[in-house]
Amino acid sequence: MMLLAAGRKALDRLLQAILLGLMVAITLIVVYAVIMRTAGRSPSWYDEIAAILLCWITYFGAAYAALKRGHIGFEGLINVMPPRPRVAAVFFGEALVIAFFALLAWMGMRVLRVLEGDGLVSVPWIPLQLTHAIIPIGAMLFILAQLLSLPDYLAQARAGVLGKKDVGEETKEKLE
Repeated sequence: MMLLAAGRKALDRLLQAILLGLMVAITLIVVYAVIMRTAGRSPSWYDEIAAILLCWITYFGAAYAALKRGHIGFEGLINVMPPRPRVAAVFFGEALVIAFFALLAWMGMRVLRVLEGDGLVSVPWIPLQLTHAIIPIGAMLFILAQLLSLPDYLAQARAGVLGKKDVGEETKEKLE
């Protein structure tokens, strides 16, 4: 359990650092582009690079939200189920999510093979494979985040407190 907590914390910090770096980069690029456009020397590449960074932020952000269990779910419905079906529903939901992202990662790898040798339109020396690698990487990070956060999520499901922020001391003891 300690190893899972350490892995969860390491992934949390990694994703935060990546997201911070990407947000700073996109901010600097857009500000630079606005200044240059105002000066009458608009760069041709900024919109394509900014769009790619926004996609990367979306994928890394989705994995971060998965680690925090921040995506939309059916916690209220699951909480009112009896304990056994509740746990089964959690496992079923997890299996569906993981299967979807495994398929996304696999198809993302196939797309990367198709894009071999192609570059961006405005910056042709940047390979499309690099820019689109976020698809399988993001999918695998999402799966990892789901798996690392599953034990706590399952404990909450067993206690019937999924999605509840304020739980009593008795429930906290059950979760520990």
